[in-house]
Amino acid sequence: MVQLTCIATRGGDTGKTSLGNGKRVSKYCPRIEAIGSIDELNCIIGLSLATEATAITTELLTCLRNDLKALQNDLFDVGADLCMPDQDQKALRISEHQVQRLDETLERYNAHLNPLTSFVLPGGTPLAAQLHVCRTIVRRAERDIVALHNEEPLNPHLLQYVNRLSDVFFVMARVANDNGRMDVLWEPGKHHS
Repeated sequence: MVQLTCIATRGGDTGKTSLGNGKRVSKYCPRIEAIGSIDELNCIIGLSLATEATAITTELLTCLRNDLKALQNDLFDVGADLCMPDQDQKALRISEHQVQRLDETLERYNAHLNPLTSFVLPGGTPLAAQLHVCRTIVRRAERDIVALHNEEPLNPHLLQYVNRLSDVFFVMARVANDNGRMDVLWEPGKHHS
C-alpha cells in the first residue's frame, strides 16, 4: 500500500533522488531519465483521455479509453520496475502476461483497419494527434530504457513491453481517425518546386 503524507520532502534539493531500494542517485542519471520519460508518457495519455473524440463510435471510444486507462496503470508498473536497480525477483516487474496483453490489443484494433499504402502523418482528429504524441514519447522512453539496459541489464519483458507500446499507440491513433479513414497520408514529393 502506498501512503503519501508529505509531497515536498526536500530530499531532492541537492539534485539527488531516491530509488525504490533507497539508493540516492542524481536526478540526471539514465535511470531517472527513463522514469521521467515514462511519467511524461503517462501524462499525455491522461490528456488523450480528456480529449474529445468525434470520429469514433461510442462503443469503440469506451474500449479505447478502457485500454488507455489500463496502459496508464501498466506505466506505473514500468516505473516500479525501473526504480529497482537490482534484479530482486520480489520487486514488481513487467511480466510476460503484460506483453501478451499488448499483442492482443494490437491485434484487436488492427483487425478493423485497412492495410496502409503510404506512411501516416501525425494528425487527423485531435484524439489521434494526441495518440501520435504518445507514440513518439514512448519511442524516446524506449531509447532511454535501452541506453540504461546497455549499462546494466534490465528485465527483458520491460524492453519488449515498451517496444510493443509504440505500435499500440500507432494503431490506436488510426482507430481514433475513424478506423483509418481520416488518416493523413504522406504524399512523397508533393511540394517539390
